[in-house]
Amino acid sequence: MTRTFLTTLALTLTLATSVLAQDNGLTVYTSQHQALTQEWADAFTAKTGIPVAIRKGTDVLMANQIVQEGLNSPADIFLTENSPAMTMVEEVGLFLPVAPETLANTPEQFRPQSGMWTGIAARTTMLVYNTEMISEDELPVSMLDLANPEWQGRWGAAPAGADFQAIVSALLELRGTEETANWLVGLKQNALPYRGNFEAMRGANVGEVAAALIYNYYYFGDQAGTGESSNKLKVHYFANKDPGAFISVSGGGVLKASDNPEAAQQFLAFVTGSEGQAILRDGHSYEYAIASGIEPNPALPPLSSIDSPEIDPSLLNAQEVVQLMTAAGVI
Repeated sequence: MTRTFLTTLALTLTLATSVLAQDNGLTVYTSQHQALTQEWADAFTAKTGIPVAIRKGTDVLMANQIVQEGLNSPADIFLTENSPAMTMVEEVGLFLPVAPETLANTPEQFRPQSGMWTGIAARTTMLVYNTEMISEDELPVSMLDLANPEWQGRWGAAPAGADFQAIVSALLELRGTEETANWLVGLKQNALPYRGNFEAMRGANVGEVAAALIYNYYYFGDQAGTGESSNKLKVHYFANKDPGAFISVSGGGVLKASDNPEAAQQFLAFVTGSEGQAILRDGHSYEYAIASGIEPNPALPPLSSIDSPEIDPSLLNAQEVVQLMTAAGVI
């Protein structure tokens, strides 16, 4: 055999192996934290030998992409930050049912009754406030109070983000269209809009606003680091099952388009299993582990201490929320 032939043969075998690995691997569409998704993927590959490719985007972007691609999607799995994007995909029938033993990993309150996807993590809504600008006795009793005239120009939020839109989805489910629309009018009048939750938190910390409505992991993540964007802030949790005490569920589901559904089900079982949830607990996302009996990061207040409303995550309507927010002029 000539050297040229051997080189060509080796190249052919390498390419064939690469294609085979790709065919036997998984593609994950995710809007979850990049580092967390990568940790899950690396640990899963180390355990099973199944390679995982990750494509990152926002909740709505990824959900719309899956809907447009339909059964031709190259994705096997969809992971989100917030559940409304999962509902968008479920409503058009693009999920396979989650394996019963995987569903059993996650408590019922953190997954839809349909069983077409499941909760993989959670985050809590909270108000952070600047202690140099507002006292504890001035804090709003309800998130809805932030639409009152006395809060004009005093609080910030990131209404264009999927995180905030999930909070509005909870308000819509709990209080209906009219009350949600009225609150959004108050939001437009009162809140200073920021590009993201972290920017809103930092705005409160430097005194641009007195308070910001955000998810928990921005504050606790900053506190675990330098704390320079939260060192003047305290946390206020709404009580009495207020919409502002909403717990948002991050979802995971196996797509009908998957070329490797068995491996995709394995991946989802891994993420919600004890190993995957321990990765979540011990990482730096500061989201809540919610499955397989794994306790959350000890830096986080227990979910049981938060008087959150009970909401089936599959009922959260992203499309109506976008319509209402657009009509109110906040996005």
